[in-house]
Amino acid sequence: MTTALIELRNITRTYYNGEVAVPVLRGINLTIHRGEFVAIMGASGSGKSTLMNILGCLDRPTSGEYRFDGEDVSALDSDALARLRREAFGFVFQSYNLLPGISACENVEMPASYASLKRSQRQDRARELLARLGLDERREHRPGQLSGGQQQRVSIARALMNGGEIILADEPTGALDSQSGREVMALLQELSNEGYTIILITHDSNVADHAHRRIEIADGQILSDPGPDTSHQRKPLQREPLRHSPSLFREFYQGARTALRSMTGNLFRTALTLLGIVIGVASVITMLAIGDGAREQVVERISAMGSNLLLVRPGAPGQRRGGWNIATLVPEDVDAINTLPNITAAIPELTGSQTLRYDNADHQAEVNATSWQFPVARQWPVQRGSFFNQADEGEYAPVAVLGQTTAEALFGQQDPLGHYILMNNVLFQVVGVMSERGASPMGQDQDDVVFVPYTTGSMRLFGQRHLRNVTIAVDDTTLMDEVQAQVHQLLLQRHGVEDFQIRNMASLIDTVSETQDTFTWLLGSVAAISLLVGGIGVMNIMLVSVTERTREIGVRMATGTRTRHILQQFLLEALAVSALGGLIGVALGLGAAATINELGTPVSYSLMPVVLAFSCAFGTGLLFGYLPARKASRLDPVTALATE
Repeated sequence: MTTALIELRNITRTYYNGEVAVPVLRGINLTIHRGEFVAIMGASGSGKSTLMNILGCLDRPTSGEYRFDGEDVSALDSDALARLRREAFGFVFQSYNLLPGISACENVEMPASYASLKRSQRQDRARELLARLGLDERREHRPGQLSGGQQQRVSIARALMNGGEIILADEPTGALDSQSGREVMALLQELSNEGYTIILITHDSNVADHAHRRIEIADGQILSDPGPDTSHQRKPLQREPLRHSPSLFREFYQGARTALRSMTGNLFRTALTLLGIVIGVASVITMLAIGDGAREQVVERISAMGSNLLLVRPGAPGQRRGGWNIATLVPEDVDAINTLPNITAAIPELTGSQTLRYDNADHQAEVNATSWQFPVARQWPVQRGSFFNQADEGEYAPVAVLGQTTAEALFGQQDPLGHYILMNNVLFQVVGVMSERGASPMGQDQDDVVFVPYTTGSMRLFGQRHLRNVTIAVDDTTLMDEVQAQVHQLLLQRHGVEDFQIRNMASLIDTVSETQDTFTWLLGSVAAISLLVGGIGVMNIMLVSVTERTREIGVRMATGTRTRHILQQFLLEALAVSALGGLIGVALGLGAAATINELGTPVSYSLMPVVLAFSCAFGTGLLFGYLPARKASRLDPVTALATE
């Protein structure tokens, strides 16, 4: 006698309900050889289904030894058991256990999805089996469109798909009418004649009569067993089982197809799951675009004033910003600063509001008494005419250069060059009009201004020599801090005390930029909360999906799906939902930002927020999808198959 295909020695199986032990199998000894047609017969509760689960490697015995083709099965891990189920066994269930959302052909293909066959080869093999069982014209029908007998034949075709030599049939005729039952038993008899080992679980003696060996079991013990049937030789199987696992790429491809089918099978729920991710990603992108746009606008406005400037104001550090009564800066300080190296120009500025008159038009504007080097220092060119020159400043000339707003207010569409305006009862000739500057960082109109020579303004308009501030333009912005230190030391030597304040415009830009960045990230964080909520929604839906599809998971495990395949499938579903939601969210976020920009709110597009938001969405799917996927992969096959 050759090595037995299946050998059980003193197998027991005990379940525990709390602290109460419930023995189901009590010392089973059984030997089955290749090619046998065995019927295990017993009443409900006799332990025959538990015995079948152990024989099919769906369950493990509490004690005893199970050898399959001479190999100790108890030493195998879950993946090795899955491989053994895939290569050696085919299951036929009383309730068929076909997946309702796919066709008969796809149900038959399923066991080979985790083997080495290509999709076209799987389809050909499945069609061949269905044609053999008389279902060629029904192969594209779903289980709900088939009769009970047809569904059981699909189940038998699935059991044959991988070429395993053992068919485990659990009450295969229990849910069928008598005619369909006879057809199924005829198929099993035919398969036995071809060399398959058939193990039939039944309580019906008429069904058991088709077997060559009948084993009776009751109360977890074998009552009768005639022993292995050696009455006649059966030819070996002509088909080799699929013994190779697919490549990693094919595994992921198959997992992705299964995930996509699951998503499309319940579109409404998938859409609701997507919604949380979409809102989160779109919010992050939109909020960051608005924040970046606001920051760039503020920085641009400050930079327009000149990022290479140092502003010296009167008053000690910490003292309220200079007014008319603080007289610590004088024109001689400006002359001294201009002698320092790396200085483009140091210009005095004395400002105040004045009422201007031309003809019958009056307009109140800011008057800036400054140096002829103002356009160079402030990088503010003249649009028409010219700026006053050094000679005008030395001669106290009553000349003026108008800002765009002031020129339009006094002259409208008329050319103001050469005309005279009245300020403080002094006539000033307009010699130029400045180019448009726009609003200041504080929102003030910088074009509503009049420039006059410092000497003229000091004597004829303001009646004071001390300065409101000194503006210093630096040649090399990399030496801003060094020049600031030199100016500080110079003024400290001249005044004897620190009665002045120096503001570095480059530092101001950095400070404003950092503040705005903080605000932007605050907006982004608030938006990210919605992304987190969307991730929790993904986990919740995936947990519900695992619960709803527990039986499907059991069927897949019974047909040889490994733990990692189940993990991959559900993890890929979560990642697919998150990735699709991320893509839609990116599109909506960019569209919302564009709409907001069209409505007048500045936005700034950059790749980083898009990558960040999509990566967060993908990471959310990975993080929140792992727990449901892990739960699914760790389900017990027997428990999963018993789930309604």
